[in-house]
Amino acid sequence: MSEVLCGASSYDEKYYFNPKFQELPEEVKKELQIMCVMFTAQVGGIITLEYEEDGELEFRVASTEGDLLFDEIGSGLKVKALREEKRDLLEGLELYYRIKYMGGRT
Repeated sequence: MSEVLCGASSYDEKYYFNPKFQELPEEVKKELQIMCVMFTAQVGGIITLEYEEDGELEFRVASTEGDLLFDEIGSGLKVKALREEKRDLLEGLELYYRIKYMGGRT
């Protein structure tokens, strides 16, 4: 079972941050918000960052059925680019989760 860290939707133009992770530094929370909101502004749809059971942070992208404005190919390319550009941030968030919520298990 996964646990949502944050997400954004182009449909209702909202950003969500899981209050469970409120103790993260403000600059990290701001960077996550910018990343998610910019993603949906560029390709549309919905993006969530979710922790898997092993502590790995996954990007989940979805769109409503029949959404002709959603760029499915662009979303895949953007996720790949974000994984490279934000590698340090994402690895730090995974380490944080594993230590805080998994007792250091990997």
